[in-house]
Amino acid sequence: PGTVAVAQTAAERVPQMADTERLFEYFSVPARKPKRTLLTALVLNEKGLDRGVACGVTDFCLGASASETHSRRNSGMGTEEATRRIIAAAKQAVAAGKRVQVSVQSAFGCGFEGPVAEERVLGMVRAYLDAGLRTVSLADTAGHANPAQVERLFTKIRRLDPAVECACHFHNTYGLGMANIFAALRVGVASVETSFGGLGGCPFTKMAAGNVATEDFVHALQRQGQRTDVDLARLITVARCVAEQFGRVLVTRVTPRGPAQAAGLHAGDIILAVGGHKVGGLEEFYRQLWALGPAGVTVRLKLLQRADVVRLDGASGDRYA
Repeated sequence: PGTVAVAQTAAERVPQMADTERLFEYFSVPARKPKRTLLTALVLNEKGLDRGVACGVTDFCLGASASETHSRRNSGMGTEEATRRIIAAAKQAVAAGKRVQVSVQSAFGCGFEGPVAEERVLGMVRAYLDAGLRTVSLADTAGHANPAQVERLFTKIRRLDPAVECACHFHNTYGLGMANIFAALRVGVASVETSFGGLGGCPFTKMAAGNVATEDFVHALQRQGQRTDVDLARLITVARCVAEQFGRVLVTRVTPRGPAQAAGLHAGDIILAVGGHKVGGLEEFYRQLWALGPAGVTVRLKLLQRADVVRLDGASGDRYA
């Protein structure tokens, strides 16, 4: 299912999230909620949980940061206090019948502190597991993760409790987000959190950057024959509309170009044709061109900007999908 995640944060600190309750109240009406969609709220303390429950949130992500500096900037608490309070709030949400995921933010490094010790991250995960919370996400808030580190850390978490359900959340600060996602999938991570258009970014980290773009991830999966049920064209349309609305260039590869096709002709292909018929390869091209003779032959070759076939006989090109 698709997931729409909205943070329950203080409006004065993150004004972009000031109308979160209105969004949940609107989409909580069954007729307005898209099928196969989870509406998830990210909360950092008990007050955020209370706000979420009041406006009808059914799925919560509650997180604490493994970086002491980021934790204080993001939540106003040190890591130890934040973890303790998150666990208490998560247990309260479970008791109220809510679905809960707990997360470790800055799990792979911090823009302020640099590397974060893996044992520190694992200690937070152990605390979650000891509290009976077995849906756990690791968030690369600063975008410092690398694939080897991702595989190693998630493997260690799965050894702590084979029943744990892992999720991953990668910011694409340095361009490794997609590689990190596939590294996580290789070691059994069940859920991936992305954002259309590559939107996002924590305002309280040193260098804010968005998540891996949803349309890029879906495109990568579909190129492998997976998740073909997802409407990639609609995702791209949404991202383009958002880019136009806000007048900004989104950090996404697929949206400005469109998806690559599994077969057929694509932008950038060189098409060779002689006498109105496509030929395969330069050797065949030259053979047929020689057979035609020099009289009246006009040669036109170009890189395709669109899927237009260039003919050598001067006729207008066919169009291929």
